[in-house]
Amino acid sequence: MTKYQVQRSVLGLLLMVISMTLSAQDFSADRGLFEAYQREDMSVWEEYLGNRQPSAVSHQMLIYEYGYCGYIVAEAKKEGKEALLPKAKRYVQQFRSDVEAAKGSLPAGHYEMYMSAVMVYEMRLHIAIRPIKAMSLAKEATKLAPKDPLVLAYYGTSLYYAPAPFGSKKEALQYFKQAKELFQGPQWEYCWVRKATEMYIRGMEK
Repeated sequence: MTKYQVQRSVLGLLLMVISMTLSAQDFSADRGLFEAYQREDMSVWEEYLGNRQPSAVSHQMLIYEYGYCGYIVAEAKKEGKEALLPKAKRYVQQFRSDVEAAKGSLPAGHYEMYMSAVMVYEMRLHIAIRPIKAMSLAKEATKLAPKDPLVLAYYGTSLYYAPAPFGSKKEALQYFKQAKELFQGPQWEYCWVRKATEMYIRGMEK
């Protein structure tokens, strides 16, 4: 083996080790957030989002913003918890800002998916009422990313909760099942959307 080949081998091994280390760190972080989701301890998610860097909007963070906004909006709408409404509005406004900031770097269909979610949360908080636009964006996301399980799961959720004629639980189940088939591989093991999708399917097939 030549000196050049040895250097290339060493460099390749070093890059592989670095890659594995970074993956393990991300994996570990996802696991903690996933376990908190299973325990229904959303304070862990709130802490994670609160510790974000001011100028850093990552794809991973947006997934948790999307989920946390859904949680805090639902909590604020419960009888006796109206005091949470200002907090819910702040999180939804921040989510909208972060989605807009990340628009150019998001995977295909994700901008449309997240903006649809923003509009749904805004409707629930009576900030803006745009149900047709929200559903249109959700559908557009599936056209842009027909094999993305996050996009398909989101559209299934939209169909599940939307009233007729916009929604359809039968059609929602089809999208949930498509998403489940695509939620394969270790990268999805600690994905809360995968777990939620499986719970929807179990509940609808009882």
